[in-house]
Amino acid sequence: MTLGAFVGAVMAARRISSLLARSLPAPSGCSSLLLSRGKNPGSRRSINRFSTAAAAAALEKLVTPPVQVCYTQHLINGQFVDSASGKTFPAYDPRTAEVIANVAEGEVEDIDRAVAAARKAFDEGPWPKMTPYERCRILLRFADLVEKHSEELAALETWNNGKPYEQALHSEIPSLARLFRYYAGWADKIHGLTVPADGNYHMQILHEPIGVAGQIIPWNFPLILFAWKVGPALACGNTVVLKSAEQTPLTALYAAKLLHEAGLPPGVLNVISGYGPTAGAALASHMNVDKLSFTGSTQTGKIVLELAARSNLKAVTLELGGKSPFIICEDADIDEAVEAAHFALFFNQGQCCCAGSRTYVHERIYDEFLEKAKARAMKRVVGDPFKKGVEQGPQIDVEQFEKILRYIRLGVESNATLECGGERFGSKGFFIQPTVFSNVQDDMPIAQDEIFGPVQSILKFKDLDEVIRRANATTYGLAAGVYTKNIDTANTLTRALRAGTVWVNCYDVFDAAIPFGGYKMSGIGREKGIYSLNGYLQVKAVVTPLRNPAWL
Repeated sequence: MTLGAFVGAVMAARRISSLLARSLPAPSGCSSLLLSRGKNPGSRRSINRFSTAAAAAALEKLVTPPVQVCYTQHLINGQFVDSASGKTFPAYDPRTAEVIANVAEGEVEDIDRAVAAARKAFDEGPWPKMTPYERCRILLRFADLVEKHSEELAALETWNNGKPYEQALHSEIPSLARLFRYYAGWADKIHGLTVPADGNYHMQILHEPIGVAGQIIPWNFPLILFAWKVGPALACGNTVVLKSAEQTPLTALYAAKLLHEAGLPPGVLNVISGYGPTAGAALASHMNVDKLSFTGSTQTGKIVLELAARSNLKAVTLELGGKSPFIICEDADIDEAVEAAHFALFFNQGQCCCAGSRTYVHERIYDEFLEKAKARAMKRVVGDPFKKGVEQGPQIDVEQFEKILRYIRLGVESNATLECGGERFGSKGFFIQPTVFSNVQDDMPIAQDEIFGPVQSILKFKDLDEVIRRANATTYGLAAGVYTKNIDTANTLTRALRAGTVWVNCYDVFDAAIPFGGYKMSGIGREKGIYSLNGYLQVKAVVTPLRNPAWL
């Protein structure tokens, strides 16, 4: 299949998925039918089920989101504008599968307009010529505006994404502001070097902005990834064309409007809403884009890398998929480890690229850990993400909902033991019960593939050499977790695990200064911290003769 044919096929599939979300409710009871056909010998034992009545009650009266949708057009050259084609596409509420708003649908002409604005702003505009201190001040003003509008941003994020409002308001919005303050601090601290030469020469190493940066962000953490990409690009003096995820276009537009309110010049940041195979592909292959940063699946990352190579060999940063091991050693505090492993997997509805989705537990504590992990999953509060105390909202859309249920069926058919969950939660929207499998083997699909949902797979191991070998036997290498009281055990594992981040006795601890990225097929390059700046800077050597120098 040619690249063009592949892009067309993906686009057709996306259209079908969109039509399904508009016209069909997610199937009720389908997972029960599928599970009943499984060959799992453990299905004869009692499976912990969630109360149907409790699920109905939890979703009976949904909260009306306390925010209005104000921005649905593209932001190009400082102005909100319609798509060149006039097309729009729907943004959905995953609680109900109902349309929130119709958003401008970007295509090739819209990307061309946005890139032209960004190119002009870089080549002729004030941003790269502005003093780094003034760029710093604009980014700091934006962070202040984020805090001022935190409730609106959090409400939009929850409404369009389904994540708990408390998570968005108290964790992700503060992180958005913190990340921009971090990069604001870097704006006037990016400097070059002067190096000695073997002769009468003055040699400078300059770090220059790379130019126009194309950025494609995913739907699971729209605002956090907005900060990870836009923050370092702007701090280094670049201009940006950002394509938001088609599932979650609303908050990127709101945040971009606040950046302009903070004083960002027109054309420096342009935001296009649209589908990956059209707008995303146009951005990845654009000849006037100097740098590309993409976060998403490994499969799509390969396409993005190929498009970048086939066009102008633009520099590419990729943050891709993962199947991260979480290793519970025999000396671990079991109650603490259960809670940490639960958080590592179920956080954000399991829709996290670094989710601890392979829980390896030492055989001596396996049975106790399993019972407590199952009990914790049964206590997880699923419901309307706008309600206080809710831990888990809906999955993002019907496509992801069906994918997760399909993997649950595969887990049962592979002879893993379904301990709890495994079905739809409620009768509307895209809610799935927290699900736990035991007796999982490494060759099962649920242990190999990125499910991206609330499905915990618990595996058993005997010793460190074995678990290191098994944990590394994957094409991914994004993250890993270790739970132990022994510093020697921790040191052995952290150095042996081939992953970009290893958390010890914790998980999902993110800081603006910690670099994030993966080994192997989990990506190329790093986001956050000082390492993220390297992707948005060119290195130039300048050599000048010295006449009669006093010293060398």
